[in-house]
Amino acid sequence: MNTIIEALKTRRSVRKYKPDMVPQEIIDQIIDAGLYAASGHGEQKPIIVSVTNKELRDEISVKNCEIGGWSADVDPLYGAPVVLIVLAPKDWPNRVYDGSLVIGNLMQAADALGIGSCWIHRAREEFESDWGKELLKKIGLKGEWEGIGHCILGYPEDNAKPKAAPRMPGRVYYVK
Repeated sequence: MNTIIEALKTRRSVRKYKPDMVPQEIIDQIIDAGLYAASGHGEQKPIIVSVTNKELRDEISVKNCEIGGWSADVDPLYGAPVVLIVLAPKDWPNRVYDGSLVIGNLMQAADALGIGSCWIHRAREEFESDWGKELLKKIGLKGEWEGIGHCILGYPEDNAKPKAAPRMPGRVYYVK
């Protein structure tokens, strides 16, 4: 089987991480792959905010947990030490599609480099809040941004990739 197709079929989300930090050069390779995602009209509008600061990472986890409605002892980031936040301009009609492609590239690149990843939702709600808007101002981002999602990164706790569930039948229709 083609190696790219094999990689697409075997990448899985990881939901339990070691606390060990991913080296910056690996994070940068993953980010670079995300920046090469397809985008509407080739506009390349989504941006990536890389968070490796533990205090901010933990604050994001708390906010995400509050939005999700879970108890304070839940970590919706599963212990991952790196959070890549994908944002896109609110006025860009393709923001969700383009940002989703970025996250897909980030996850595939992470897997190719032996790093676990998982897409975490609730970024839209985070960055619609006063807390999120203030965070973006604090890091120097101007304008109106929509949170598309978070791609968490880290070393899987058990060093094993989950197995793929069987694919559900009846999801393809052919019109010839």
